[in-house]
Amino acid sequence: MADQRVGTVHELRRYPVKSMAAESLRSAAVSWHGLAGDRRWAFVRPRMERSGFPWLTIREKPDLWRFEPYFLDPDDVEGSKTMVKIPDGADLEVADPELARHLGEGVRVIKQYGGVFDTFPLSMLTIQSVEGLSRLVGQSLAPLRFRPNILINACESDSFPEDRWTGAILRIGSLRCRVDVRDKRCVMVNVDPSNVFSNSDVFRVIVKERNARFGVYGSTVEPGEVSVGDPVFLETWRSTE
Repeated sequence: MADQRVGTVHELRRYPVKSMAAESLRSAAVSWHGLAGDRRWAFVRPRMERSGFPWLTIREKPDLWRFEPYFLDPDDVEGSKTMVKIPDGADLEVADPELARHLGEGVRVIKQYGGVFDTFPLSMLTIQSVEGLSRLVGQSLAPLRFRPNILINACESDSFPEDRWTGAILRIGSLRCRVDVRDKRCVMVNVDPSNVFSNSDVFRVIVKERNARFGVYGSTVEPGEVSVGDPVFLETWRSTE
């Protein structure tokens, strides 16, 4: 049985620094640790080092969306210096203590080469899910609010099609990835990245109507390259007998 085409890659984004602004990409290499350069840096809140979630995020500081990370060498993002354009227009290296001072007293930065992920290294979402949630909330919502790596335009028009992909293998470009779990959300989704205003209805509706789940998390089965416009296939199980 042929693999089933379930969509097309509409957008690709990575987040070089956890909870800061996204970089929009045309293509990206994907390893066992997600998109190259994704969430390799994060800022730690003071006196939270031993907690289960020490990271400084949009939840505590909504204007992190206004800090724009980028790589000096976009052809070698894992080896490149990471810079951040701060809201006043200055460019600071991510490890510059001056940047940490802009983020709050006692805040410090760390780097993890495997990425600072909440659960799994890949996050995926469909346009149809964003549209469906927008109808439930009564407001047009931007996909970027939910910080996906891969935004997919699904072939089916029904809302929340990725829910039905859980447990399956997707083939996207030369990447093969497993859809592991539905993405359990938190209040970060209330913050609009375009203006950092907060709307508590967004998370409230996700909790009430979706059991707090929206989008899916995945992990790499076979590393590869993904590009905007790539078809997304749901692999069909084949017996080896």
